Amino acid sequence: MNMDFNLFMNDVVNQARKEIVAAGYTELKTTDDVAEALNQKGTTLVMVNSVCGCAGGIARPAASHSLHYDKRPDHLVTVFAGQDKEATAAARNYFTGYPPSSPSFALLKDGKLCTMIERHEIEGHEPMAVIQKLQNAFEQYCQDV
Repeated sequence: MNMDFNLFMNDVVNQARKEIVAAGYTELKTTDDVAEALNQKGTTLVMVNSVCGCAGGIARPAASHSLHYDKRPDHLVTVFAGQDKEATAAARNYFTGYPPSSPSFALLKDGKLCTMIERHEIEGHEPMAVIQKLQNAFEQYCQDV
């Protein structure tokens, strides 16, 4: 059996993209997309997506289910680590004081970082624990919907 690894990975990446977009997040694929989205007024949740197991089994489900809450970010966006490299690097420039981490979440308000949830706070944790971390951040920084 001969499997084309690139074809397989394209399927994995496409599925990961579809999941986060279906949850209501806008993909940022260029540095211009990032600059426009992350400098918006209000709160913006950035999900740094990846193909690892903790992204698919924990982070993306948490990104979706955390939105079932009274307070939510005004804007939901995502960059894809390892895929949209320039956009991801541009987004990470906003995450001052934090090393690159994927999957991860950053909550910004008016273009300024409020808080991060890094990979070590996702990997090995239950999805509900990550949902709670996100909702705690929403409670502190976001407005009622």
